[in-house]
Amino acid sequence: MRDAQAPVWRKSSYSAEQDFGTCVEVAELGSHLGVRDSKDPSGPHLTFSRDSWSAFVRAIRSRSL
Repeated sequence: MRDAQAPVWRKSSYSAEQDFGTCVEVAELGSHLGVRDSKDPSGPHLTFSRDSWSAFVRAIRSRSL
């Protein structure tokens, strides 16, 4: 049986298109989101509030960054 507290990491939808070893994974961590490097799954991850993550994604999509 899987630990109910263990995050479920998902790879970026762009990972299948370009596999240059630069993939990220995202997981829901309660009220926050975690982001990590898929090459180092046991390494550290960054944690963002949902609002911060949404603002980041919007900026990327609008090419503001």
